[in-house]
Amino acid sequence: MRAERVLAFTGAGISTASNIPDFRGPDGVWRTRTPVELPEFARSEEARIEYWSWKLEGHAVFRDAKPNAAHTALVALELHHRLEAVVTQNVDGLHRAAGTTADKLVELHGTNSEAVCMTCLVREPIQRALDDFAESGRPPRCLHCGGIMKPGVIMFGEALDPEQMRRANAAAGRADLVLALGSSLVVTPAANVPLVTLRKRAPYVIVNRGATPHDALATLKLEDDVNELLPAAVSALLEQPA
Repeated sequence: MRAERVLAFTGAGISTASNIPDFRGPDGVWRTRTPVELPEFARSEEARIEYWSWKLEGHAVFRDAKPNAAHTALVALELHHRLEAVVTQNVDGLHRAAGTTADKLVELHGTNSEAVCMTCLVREPIQRALDDFAESGRPPRCLHCGGIMKPGVIMFGEALDPEQMRRANAAAGRADLVLALGSSLVVTPAANVPLVTLRKRAPYVIVNRGATPHDALATLKLEDDVNELLPAAVSALLEQPA
């Protein structure tokens, strides 16, 4: 089969080679840390301090991370007009940094590069909020309205952006091949996106270290490193004759 409209659905496993920690894998962050949920963040100063402390602690990891071969392989697909979309659960911004264009990129869980006011919804680069917190030890406030600032990621207990879900599902509906790359596929509704393509009886390939709830549905499941497999697979796909 010659795939013309590839949907890439990516999770933490595509970024571990860029030194971004996994969250839900066998050695994931959430096995040792309890996440702060949005309702608690909104009502508790103590919870906000805990959450911003964690963000400040990990900021250098995200700031210094560089795209890896898997990210650039997906850019190659786009440059050859074979990419329908990259739908990512990641908040690290590496797809954007690698060169995936905004119209092809859907960041379902937001981005670590921004902060957003919970009152007036203004967005800004996250650095000012981090600097304020580092200096004062108090959770940052909005410069426009004084509201509570939160990182621009989707927190536990927070609904996904309906427009981003619409874009993701629309792209999945147009795709003729779906690749789930480095995702545990346990977090819904995001993990339902590949199933939209599968309902068209299009091939579904999963590359992930560890079992996923979709393994029995996949056309092919590969228990391996995305960064080793994807660049070679994309090269082979692009070498197919027109």
